[in-house]
Amino acid sequence: MAMHNFILIKSIRRSAWIAVAYFFITLGNVVLGQNKDGLVDEDTTFTLSVSEESALTISHAVTDLAVYDKTLQASLKALLKEQRLLTMCRQERLAISVADICDLDNPRYAGVNDHEMMYAASLPKIAVLLTAFEMFEQGKLPKTQQNIDILTAMIRHSSNADASRAIAKCGFANILKTMRYPRYKLYEPGVGGLWIGKAFSKARVWRRDPLKNTVHGATSNAAARFYFLLERGELVGPQASKEMKAILGNPALNHKFVKGMHTLPGPMKIYRKSGTWSIYQSDSALIKHNGHTFVVAALAESSRGESILQNLIVGIDRMIDKLHEPGMGHTNGK
Repeated sequence: MAMHNFILIKSIRRSAWIAVAYFFITLGNVVLGQNKDGLVDEDTTFTLSVSEESALTISHAVTDLAVYDKTLQASLKALLKEQRLLTMCRQERLAISVADICDLDNPRYAGVNDHEMMYAASLPKIAVLLTAFEMFEQGKLPKTQQNIDILTAMIRHSSNADASRAIAKCGFANILKTMRYPRYKLYEPGVGGLWIGKAFSKARVWRRDPLKNTVHGATSNAAARFYFLLERGELVGPQASKEMKAILGNPALNHKFVKGMHTLPGPMKIYRKSGTWSIYQSDSALIKHNGHTFVVAALAESSRGESILQNLIVGIDRMIDKLHEPGMGHTNGK
């Protein structure tokens, strides 16, 4: 009996020591930012302090694309009906945001499914572009010609190899942190936005978007807001915004929005980033045409996505022209 008690006590002590050891190992992994696979989980390595949040909010006041213009909203829905796209919208296979930003202090905005996270393929590479320029500004990434060339190839030619290089230089955690800056609000928990959770290669997934479980996702609203802030000179600052516009301009891929716009007469300037994978087609652009400046972002899940986006942009360009006809003033609300 005494021997049995001795063995039992010894077993309990051993279990207690194992539990204590496991606790400190787990604590160490959390501190180091390691997940259960022993890999660095970057999201555990950063937080925005209260002072950072306050400073960013105070120094960068932004007019959000949050109020729907009744006239523009009605025109958008009429266009979707005309192009027989309402069923896709009801099925949440098409999301679109449109903003007339001729007056940067009073944008006119419309959207359908504009806060729905969708798979966006290469479109959220704009999140990597912005993060790189933030890191240039902060001195955390050298602003070399080589890095500019990588970013240009990633955007203009949609090079996946260069996108993966840029992501490696920036880090997933820094990309997410930048998207969540209060002055940008390009990704908000529970709402969504621009999401990069994997390199554009066969590398393993870093983290999936918690809303739709996608690795490269976007809402059309966040994509549109990116270009709105770009035109306002508020992505990092006026000079950085100008340099990012130079990269986004002169797109090498003549499809979707670009191909549609090129069917129209008159000089134009297009700053854009698109995305293509299987039946997932997306495009986003800042467009200057016919004396008007507007932003469009659209994401489609359809084998007809290419032609859908081409036709949409032509209709939207016409819609923006009509918006500036006499008597078409602001009417806010949804």
